[in-house]
Amino acid sequence: MLENIIFDLGGVLLTLDMDRTHDAFAKLGWKEEDWKGIAQSGDPIFKNLEIGLDSPDQFRRNIRKILPGNPTDAEIDLAWNAMLVDFPSGTAEYLTELRKRFKIYLLSNTNEVHVLRFCAIFEQTHGYPLHQLFEKCYYSNEIGYRKPNPEAFQVVLEDARLDPRKTLFVDDLKPNTDAAAYLGMQVLHIEPGTLLETLPDYLA
Repeated sequence: MLENIIFDLGGVLLTLDMDRTHDAFAKLGWKEEDWKGIAQSGDPIFKNLEIGLDSPDQFRRNIRKILPGNPTDAEIDLAWNAMLVDFPSGTAEYLTELRKRFKIYLLSNTNEVHVLRFCAIFEQTHGYPLHQLFEKCYYSNEIGYRKPNPEAFQVVLEDARLDPRKTLFVDDLKPNTDAAAYLGMQVLHIEPGTLLETLPDYLA
């Protein structure tokens, strides 16, 4: 019997467009070959921010080593946050209805800069804080682990005292749902941006 639902954020509840951040950094002088090199090598410049090893200030200093012209904090944050588009219409209302039947949680690979921005986007749109939709929000930069690392899921299960057999995990990346399934959770892998269209009938 399902009692709990853990949602991913980006690509599930929040629309992302990575090209917008790519283009914004390009306008600040980030060369294409440098961008591809970081993406292909697994450079820690982004990962360390997402697991809380680097502060936003350290992240910005790292970015300045790549970009010419010594961009300001605001310019770097604006480019980094450009990928955060919006919360699709109806999503908040749907989650509010779900809370009448299930305990719902948020587990996101994210960072302090993004958290401030997407929380602001949500509150500006809906007039109340994002965290009110959930029993608790778990962000990778705060818990120190990123999905699909099993420890990320274990933090949620143990902290919230959830039975994995009675818990559904929803994500748009299969490695993440595979990791959750390995830990005994029910899982739902969806295509980015299709939450309301692809949820099973028992959640509709």
